[in-house]
Amino acid sequence: MDADLPMPDSLHSPQRRLIELRMEHADLDSLIDQASETPQRDDLALRRLKKRRLLLRDQISRLAASLEPKEPA
Repeated sequence: MDADLPMPDSLHSPQRRLIELRMEHADLDSLIDQASETPQRDDLALRRLKKRRLLLRDQISRLAASLEPKEPA
């Protein structure tokens, strides 16, 4: 694929972004579970992962709400 060609809109759609955020959130869940089980865990790193996971959850909620159809009045 030529780098000068524009990207298809589907690659930048809000639905795709929502999927990417959910995947990153799941990856963080896995990392946090693994880090919690290690005896020499880095508590600062674990707190940072948890904070990032919370930020992702908020982004996911906002994006999902913006994609939901508006209810008729």
